[in-house]
Amino acid sequence: MADGFNPQEMIDRFRERADAVKKRNLPAVGGEERRLFIEQAERDFMDFAIIADASVALDDGILTLTINLRQNSDSGG
Repeated sequence: MADGFNPQEMIDRFRERADAVKKRNLPAVGGEERRLFIEQAERDFMDFAIIADASVALDDGILTLTINLRQNSDSGG
């Protein structure tokens, strides 16, 4: 599977998915269904954006994503 796999292309696809979620139109639903749709869109965006921000490495067939989840990444820890 690693042959021909470009990890940066995968990261770029996740960035595109995050952008698409932001632009997603709200369907004609109301009440509880509307709230659930919005909550799912927020989770989708967060998941896609986290992967899109990852540093990626492919070494000897092992894909490694490094994701900094610290509140202030400038503090170094």
